[in-house]
Amino acid sequence: MTNIYKPLQRNFFLGDTLKIARDLLGKIIIKHDGKNILKGKIVETEAYIGDHDPACHAFQKFTDRSSVLFEKGGTIYVYFVYGNYFCFNIVTGKEGTGDAVLIRAVEPLDGLEIMKIRRPKAKNIVDLTNGPSKFCMAFGIDGKYNRNDITGKDICISSHAEKEKFEIAASKRIGLNVGVDFPYRFFIKNNKFVTKHKFNKTI
Repeated sequence: MTNIYKPLQRNFFLGDTLKIARDLLGKIIIKHDGKNILKGKIVETEAYIGDHDPACHAFQKFTDRSSVLFEKGGTIYVYFVYGNYFCFNIVTGKEGTGDAVLIRAVEPLDGLEIMKIRRPKAKNIVDLTNGPSKFCMAFGIDGKYNRNDITGKDICISSHAEKEKFEIAASKRIGLNVGVDFPYRFFIKNNKFVTKHKFNKTI
């Protein structure tokens, strides 16, 4: 049987960050979880661009935390937020650029039972991964994956042999105090696994 998943190569992550944030929609994120494999379709992303975007952790500063953003595209950036949660990003562009794409939400495909165990408070399957921290919890992603390679063995992103047709929508990003007007959030329109937010209705 032909493998329906084709892992994305390094070159995919070396281009324009806004284009990558859009092109990641519909792609499949795959995580090897011990003997199990978790899969989810990416349905929502946010772009962060270091040279002009004050919401980007690389904007006008180089710190221990932000240093990973200056590595080559395809490097994983996982950070801790609100003292409780992790967010999963992929560095984009050439080395030294300071850009990344946040994976905001995915549609669960395989490994649902494991995801439900990790997210016992989820009300239903939609609530499992419809937010960046929910996704990380369900997939078991934490700080140990920071600086890993998205084209490696633990976590990868693949295209699907059968191309799905969908409409891409864009909006302002969610939950920010700075850089609020940049329309750098992208999502699959009318997909129920996208973060529930007022911006979904005003595009």
